[in-house]
Amino acid sequence: MTAQPTRPAAGSESTDPVDLPVPADAPTSTTPRPPRVQRPGLWSRLGNPPRGPLWLGFAAAVLLFVGGTGGGGTLIHDPILTNSPLGFWRYGHGRELATALMYLGVVLMAWAWVKLGREVLARRVGGRAVLATSFVWMLPILVAPPLFTRDMYSYLAQGALPLFGFDPYAVGPEAMPGVFTDNVHYFWQDTPAPYGPLFILVAKSWAWVTVQLGSNMVVGVIGTRLIMCIGLALLIWTLPELTRRLGGRPAAALWVVVANPVMIVHLVGGGHNDLLLVGLLSVGCLAALNRRHVLAIALVTLAMATKASAGVALPFIVLIWAGHLEGTFPKRLVKAGAAGVGVFLVVFTAASFAAQVDLGWLPALSAPSMIVNWLSIPTGVGEFLHTLLAGVVTSSKQPFINVSRVIGGVALVAIIAWQWWKARDGGPDAVRRIGIALLAVALLSPATLPWYLSWGMAILAMVPWSARGLQWLVFGSLWLMIVYYPSGEAALYNWGYLAVCAVLAALAARALLRPDAPAIRIPVLARSGARTG
Repeated sequence: MTAQPTRPAAGSESTDPVDLPVPADAPTSTTPRPPRVQRPGLWSRLGNPPRGPLWLGFAAAVLLFVGGTGGGGTLIHDPILTNSPLGFWRYGHGRELATALMYLGVVLMAWAWVKLGREVLARRVGGRAVLATSFVWMLPILVAPPLFTRDMYSYLAQGALPLFGFDPYAVGPEAMPGVFTDNVHYFWQDTPAPYGPLFILVAKSWAWVTVQLGSNMVVGVIGTRLIMCIGLALLIWTLPELTRRLGGRPAAALWVVVANPVMIVHLVGGGHNDLLLVGLLSVGCLAALNRRHVLAIALVTLAMATKASAGVALPFIVLIWAGHLEGTFPKRLVKAGAAGVGVFLVVFTAASFAAQVDLGWLPALSAPSMIVNWLSIPTGVGEFLHTLLAGVVTSSKQPFINVSRVIGGVALVAIIAWQWWKARDGGPDAVRRIGIALLAVALLSPATLPWYLSWGMAILAMVPWSARGLQWLVFGSLWLMIVYYPSGEAALYNWGYLAVCAVLAALAARALLRPDAPAIRIPVLARSGARTG
């Protein structure tokens, strides 16, 4: 006899992916048909991201991409637009239209971010949805020209210098005429690289690839951006666990730092090497909390070998190590400190040897201090005092700035020392204080650029936030978006422009807490038994 297939019992779920067709002459049965199992679709796998913010932000990114080809940090000799019918996009009225599209893209991106923030505050979306939305927003940006900066051209030139026999810590890009140097901003033409050996190694490696591809600067820019995004991937990888350790909510942290327009437009669009710093730093902090102390010191050392500011985190990582040891605090600190110094020396020496450079980058660290803008609190105070006393004291503003910077440096050392002492018990609190210390470094250093604040905010995004605090975050982030023009020139002294942008940023911050998001009355976005994403 032929065995007959059996039907599942009534009310049970079939595990078949699809229902098989039933012949027309098949006998009917009174047994209820088992319910069909619905496999989750792509949208569900992505966390069901809200369609409105997702597509609004994507449209904004497309506008930034299209406008950026004419109004962004464009190439001097663009292989696509130069001497073509599309060349008008880079000059005159065409460039003005391209710039207008970029500003429209910024406005739409800001609105999409605020709308997504309402969903996060109301706990209608989880971390996966925020992450998926952020990725969609980034896609057009990944292949755009540099946005609001020309730093990627400096990176490529600094990487190319050692390929042609120059020391990147002794000379600037102007020592090497050619396609790499042509696109570097005039301000940095004669400036040695202020970056650590790991970054020089990375820049040199990709510059070599770019040369092998015919010195194609379009490939050079896109490749540089993708390499910097490795740091973003590291940050995203560590964020859920690190956020839970710090008491925050992953969905909120992702919205604060990854979906933030400063991240999308400035850090990814600008391709800044600060991305590598925050990625290595976050992995190092998590390794320290997981008692993998040697790895933690090594990773934070590599972050410092990218940008020196990350070195501020090393003493705090030592405190976390000491907190996991036994004995009195002085003995634990000496043990952890001695081991940490040993690991640091080995890793930093290896990075310098691999990059074939010496410690010449230490004197070059003074290069950013040539930037004079009031985003740096000490510099701003010096400029203000000079303006205030201009009718009384006949002097240039530089002495005022120099004195204010010295005072700011003393204040910075005191803040870092105080935060370090308060973190002496180690644990997650030490990680939180790393964020505070790095934020202080960004604000009190002689020079500050908008993306410098990402050093501390990448960590502080993972702590609990009040709804009011998020409003201030929205205001600050959106205002920082526009303190540089799309081409990369500073807008910090265009007071009327800054005032209008501040009003718009304030309106966006107010819109975050509209009544149509009922859960915004939750006082603190900390972890709870509710869905945290």
